[in-house]
Amino acid sequence: MATYIISYDLNNATDAQYESLYKKIKGYGTWAHITESTWAIVTEQKAVAVRDYLTQNLPQGSRLFVIKSGVEAAWKNVMCKNEWLKNNL
Repeated sequence: MATYIISYDLNNATDAQYESLYKKIKGYGTWAHITESTWAIVTEQKAVAVRDYLTQNLPQGSRLFVIKSGVEAAWKNVMCKNEWLKNNL
C-alpha cells in the first residue's frame, strides 16, 4: 500500500462534478481531505491508475496531480486530522 497526494484545479465544474470526484476519492477507503483542493489516499494502485480513474468525467481543461508520498512532510492548519497525516504520509 502507498499513500498518494492528489491535487486538482477543476475548470468551470458544477457541484455535481465536484461531488463525483469526492465520491471517487472517498471510494479508496482510507483518505484525508487536507486542503480545499488537496487530498491523500492509501491504495495499492499506481499513480497512473489513480489519475486515469479520477479524471473520468472531469470538465475539459481541468488539472489533476497525483504523486506518491513517502518523504519528509510538514504542514500547518490542514483540514484533516494531524494524526492521519502522521500515520499515513
